[in-house]
Amino acid sequence: MTTTYNVITGEKGVPIKAWIQGVPLEDQARQQLLNAAQLPFVFKWIAAMPDVHWGVGATVGSVIPTKGAIIPAAVGVDIGCGMMAVQTSLNASHLPDSLKEIRLAIEAAVPHGRTNHGGFGDRGAWFDIPAITQDVWGQELKPRYDQILAKHPKLDRGNHANHLGTLGTGNHFIEVCLDETDQVWFMLHSGSRGVGNRMGTYFIELARRDMRKYFVNLPDIDLAYFPEHTEHFDDYVEAVEWAQDYARRNRDLMMRQIVEAVRGSGQVPPFSAEVKAINCHHNYVAREKHFGEDNILVTRKGAVRAREGDMGIIPGSMGARSYIVRGKGNPESFHSCSHGAGRAMSRNEAKRRFSLEDHARMTAGVECRKDAEVIDETPAAYKSIDAVMAAQTDLVEIVHTLRQVVCVKG
Repeated sequence: MTTTYNVITGEKGVPIKAWIQGVPLEDQARQQLLNAAQLPFVFKWIAAMPDVHWGVGATVGSVIPTKGAIIPAAVGVDIGCGMMAVQTSLNASHLPDSLKEIRLAIEAAVPHGRTNHGGFGDRGAWFDIPAITQDVWGQELKPRYDQILAKHPKLDRGNHANHLGTLGTGNHFIEVCLDETDQVWFMLHSGSRGVGNRMGTYFIELARRDMRKYFVNLPDIDLAYFPEHTEHFDDYVEAVEWAQDYARRNRDLMMRQIVEAVRGSGQVPPFSAEVKAINCHHNYVAREKHFGEDNILVTRKGAVRAREGDMGIIPGSMGARSYIVRGKGNPESFHSCSHGAGRAMSRNEAKRRFSLEDHARMTAGVECRKDAEVIDETPAAYKSIDAVMAAQTDLVEIVHTLRQVVCVKG
């Protein structure tokens, strides 16, 4: 297999294998990778994906394999964030000339965004939780949540059940897409919402406190970690696994709501919907076997598992293509690929640089919001998805190419 990565090395630490040929790497992200590479428990090397960019502690778009320790900030605060896609029996010819009613039907069916600082009346949460959501929460998620709270009661403040089946904010989205044969797909991107954010934030701070308590010096305090066989390690793993399950069920429920909303919109004929690339996390940690060694803790922060045959989703920005891919099982990347295009600039920089006219031009042909609140998600705020895909031809093969016709942003 031809390799397409560059090797980055520092004065200390393991090397970094970076799939960045033809894609810019910011200096801040490079330094973060070099910082993480100095940790003594990193296994073999760090893999950087083509969409790699600066994040808190660890870069977004990195794969950090470890032995005997786990880094909460390398997972991040949107634990279990990921993608889901279904292919429908609809064709482009079945869609109405104006897609606004379909967008409005989806927006009405899935709470999204955030108001009132997430407090009472927040439009991004349920006011009356649907019965199916209550069942999923009560039967599948609440018992384990209560076990976590028994040890960490400070986590029980804010939304949990009333965020299940909701989209969130920022780069989370719902899209109606057409593939290369004009078949209609539904696709969404979201994670573990407020409750996962609280867990991530709480354990990141707990790890920092542990480092200070035991006088551990780090190249970056956000790389604070829990050693294996300690109480906080086990508690964090329990919380992460729960939040990942919450995120998966969150996407399941939203997709059900989307399908029902489009069916009930009166805008399309009856159709079936088949899951094609289900629930691939891209912010998570899992125990895996690599290079003959079991129990390697692989943390993917903005990266998708891409074992041979694994199906995954790599979305572009609001006005670019997205891809359904099949993994090639490249061991050099620890069986991983990118999770998207990756930001090219901060949200504030995007708001400063681009106008409403720029946004309207870059999202021409897509039924979506064209207001100032989504300027930070405008296509030019992201790297070129074409360059990102070209840089990882040894990690995945493209199965379907999708283009958006409807986009709902959080």
